[in-house]
Amino acid sequence: MKNLKYILMVTILCISLLFSQSALADPPSYDQNPDYISLNKELTELENVKNSPTPVEGYTPEQINKRISELQLRKIAFESGIDWGQCINNTGKTLAIYGPEPNLDEDEYSTGAILYFLGDGQGTKNKWNCKGVYLPTDVQAVVLGANGENQQLTGNTVIKVFNGTKLVLKSNPDTGIIEFNPSGIYVTKPGEVNWFIPNISQAIVDSKVSNAPVKKG
Repeated sequence: MKNLKYILMVTILCISLLFSQSALADPPSYDQNPDYISLNKELTELENVKNSPTPVEGYTPEQINKRISELQLRKIAFESGIDWGQCINNTGKTLAIYGPEPNLDEDEYSTGAILYFLGDGQGTKNKWNCKGVYLPTDVQAVVLGANGENQQLTGNTVIKVFNGTKLVLKSNPDTGIIEFNPSGIYVTKPGEVNWFIPNISQAIVDSKVSNAPVKKG
């Protein structure tokens, strides 16, 4: 009986130490995140442009200030510990989105991602990282820019979603073109991400069962 009590006490002590070490462990450092490093670089460059006595061609003071404000908000999100983005689908179609690999411990600056499918009217759940959106080959989209300067996108494109961003995608009721705002996203160029890009049509995406973790209610 004494041996049993001794074994039980040792087991409880080991479990307590395990949880104590986990609680005291340092969280992943956001300053190692490549997106955070890139953000700070762009922010520094824009602040130098803003403070330059010589006007820079292609930039208006309003555009510079707007972009600086967007980057500062993203920086605050990083530094507050928000290590996930959220995608909301109001397009009337299924969306192909990128998220973390299941059952893997992922730090906040992991660059890997796999495809999930998000149904119309659904939004990814809080603290699950929606890393990006895939536009199928036959889909048109537009990034709604400031002063009416919209960026037209063709299909087979990957849009990266930064941490701390709530990306809402919707379809224009007249044209059917997918629209979204530019804040907190980046339209990638070929070869910039190591994610699987499937080269499929919207019909194939619509045929898939929704499997992305979503908000309830």
